[in-house]
Amino acid sequence: MKRLIIDCDPGNGIAGANTDDGLALALALASSSLSLELITTVTGNTPSAVGAQVAKDLLQRLGRNIPVVQGALQALREDPAPWRARLDHVADEKLGELWRGVRQPQRIPADGHDAAGVMGQLICDNPGEFTLVAIGPLTNVALALQRYPQMAESVAEIVIMGGVFALDDYIKDTNFGLDPEAAHQVLHSGATITLVPMDATTQTLLTQQDLTRLTANDHPLPQFVRETLRPWIDYSVRTRHLPGCWIHDALVVAWLLNQRVADGVDYYVDIELRPGATRGKSWRYRTPLRLDIGVPPQTGALVHVIQTVNNALLLEMIEKAFNQLKR
Repeated sequence: MKRLIIDCDPGNGIAGANTDDGLALALALASSSLSLELITTVTGNTPSAVGAQVAKDLLQRLGRNIPVVQGALQALREDPAPWRARLDHVADEKLGELWRGVRQPQRIPADGHDAAGVMGQLICDNPGEFTLVAIGPLTNVALALQRYPQMAESVAEIVIMGGVFALDDYIKDTNFGLDPEAAHQVLHSGATITLVPMDATTQTLLTQQDLTRLTANDHPLPQFVRETLRPWIDYSVRTRHLPGCWIHDALVVAWLLNQRVADGVDYYVDIELRPGATRGKSWRYRTPLRLDIGVPPQTGALVHVIQTVNNALLLEMIEKAFNQLKR
């Protein structure tokens, strides 16, 4: 049994907010080989308080008692205002109406407001036991590593959804772009890291037909997924012109369950921190650059980067996990 901490920014039930964090949580909760023991929330896709409400509401529906600890309210340095304006904006009133009738998360108090402290302490008290799944901006993780430097050696692995390297129309992704300093600190922490970038996650796809099939079980967990992903899929179809939606974060959890779902390669990876349009952009290379061509040496961190995805297997894994649930 793999022990997990999931640091996330879920938006299930919130008009215009991405729902893949909630699907990742649902897959972890449905999988008997994973033991989800702590959920922390960070400001990203949603403010950390909203994400905590989403997680607490889901756990209450399921009758599960897992601590949900609210975390960072904003990035280490990045100005949050432009990002919030973009992330909180539903394109127009008609698209906002896609969420009409969807149950919003109940206002349930979080189990604390010091995500970095609780996360760091739990990992350091149980060296080698916990895998940290980071599927939002890395602010909480960076703060935890600052307070608990030994966490880099104590964590079994950090699996991160973040970064984009070679996708048309994407200079940066939200998770790294919203807090570049945090991403830089975590990548260079010395922890064992697997990175799941948008280059891989945009190979995933969930259609409305897939959703109906995957959530046929009337258990509250797949029904939560069906209810909250339906409007997001429609939103993605209309705004991104896809036949469905990407399920970025679910791929991270699926990879922990079965590494045949995605292949990866080791790369040196780093983040652009200088001001300008490319601030927050990630880059990678396979071997250190030669010094005899007038180019300074790069300082990227060596991490495992997921590259290719078997979407059919991914959907099959989610369906199997949900179908085994019993009321």
